[in-house]
Amino acid sequence: MSAKPAVVVAIDGPSGTGKSSTSKAVAARLGLAYLDTGAQYRAITWWMLHHGVDVADPAAVAAAAATPDVVSGTDPQAPTITVDGTDVAAPIRGPEVTGAVSAVSAVPAVRERITELQRSIAAEATAGIVVEGRDIGTTVLPDADLKIFLTASEEVRAARRSGEIGRRGAEGVATTRADLARRDAADSSRAVSPLAQAGDATEVDTSHLTLDQVVDCVVTLVEDRKRPVS
Repeated sequence: MSAKPAVVVAIDGPSGTGKSSTSKAVAARLGLAYLDTGAQYRAITWWMLHHGVDVADPAAVAAAAATPDVVSGTDPQAPTITVDGTDVAAPIRGPEVTGAVSAVSAVPAVRERITELQRSIAAEATAGIVVEGRDIGTTVLPDADLKIFLTASEEVRAARRSGEIGRRGAEGVATTRADLARRDAADSSRAVSPLAQAGDATEVDTSHLTLDQVVDCVVTLVEDRKRPVS
């Protein structure tokens, strides 16, 4: 019996749409590897801050972009991220990194370095992989077997994100919504690899769906794509 061909799934979309939860669950259910590309940009941002690089200076960021050794574990059940051997899974989610990651990730030298890393990880995933981010279907893996673009209303995204980071009440949600709007604007308007939906991507609005429903939808799309055409 011949082995099933590996499948590469690109899942893009802005924050608060359920990308990470969906991607990990889909990969786990289908026995695929998983890559959180946003964590890689956060990791290199953490390194810049940790080493005193002025993240507001694109030239300084570009000069240091090749130095940190970023390593991503691709087990969807327990994904890992290290920089120079240090586990940074927790600190990269802090407010300092969150506030700086858009500026760092907009620097072309950073994007070139991380995109090359992402492509090499995908190429080495012999059983297939789910890759989540903001420019996977458009730039990183334009030949992915399946491209998904997750969306959700601003209200839903703000509520979800507020819950994730522990902000409570209407004021907290409003603050989060403003933060998301700024991040969306920065990511969508950057000159290199902006956040955008690929022309051949399937859009899935998660606003009124449970996580299980979103996962079921994506798994069905993957299985349909893998099914031989008679």
